[in-house]
Amino acid sequence: MHKIVMISGSPFMPSRTDLVLQYIESTLQKKEISVSYISVTDIPPEDLVYARFDSPTIQNIVAQVEDANGVVIASPVYKGSYTGVLKSLFDLLPEHAFNGLPVLPLMVGGSSAHLLAIEYSLKPLIYNLKGSSTQGVYFINSCIDKEQSANPITDADCALRLHTQLQELIDTVELKRNASQLVRS
Repeated sequence: MHKIVMISGSPFMPSRTDLVLQYIESTLQKKEISVSYISVTDIPPEDLVYARFDSPTIQNIVAQVEDANGVVIASPVYKGSYTGVLKSLFDLLPEHAFNGLPVLPLMVGGSSAHLLAIEYSLKPLIYNLKGSSTQGVYFINSCIDKEQSANPITDADCALRLHTQLQELIDTVELKRNASQLVRS
């Protein structure tokens, strides 16, 4: 069974970012893919502020990522980039944390003015952690309906882009798995 780790950089619960991740989680589970959900709101603030690399919570997150076949990272846009609390978490991960894993970046912003935030902020962070990023999907707040938690994405184009990118992530995970099985045999 494939394992996908989802990381939410939203400091608020509930949020549009988390609604999208919960939707993805249910989609993956329907495809019989195991999902671990990590939210920055579940990490003790002291671990992040005091850079406690050795905290049990941080070590558990590192173990989940090391055991994963793929990663989904989502963040609201703050000042043209991902949230500071997400960066604090990534600062505590080993520099090779994603070690060739396929990573699907997602961002949610108030307008199309920050459309390139994935390209200029989140993707470089993914590459720095040695991940392999998919194109990613940027959502405008108005495309996510907080009242429809089962299917919060109201814009057909956004929904199509998300499903295309999610399938690319799944296909890449499957290819890597098949390649590693060939190497073992």
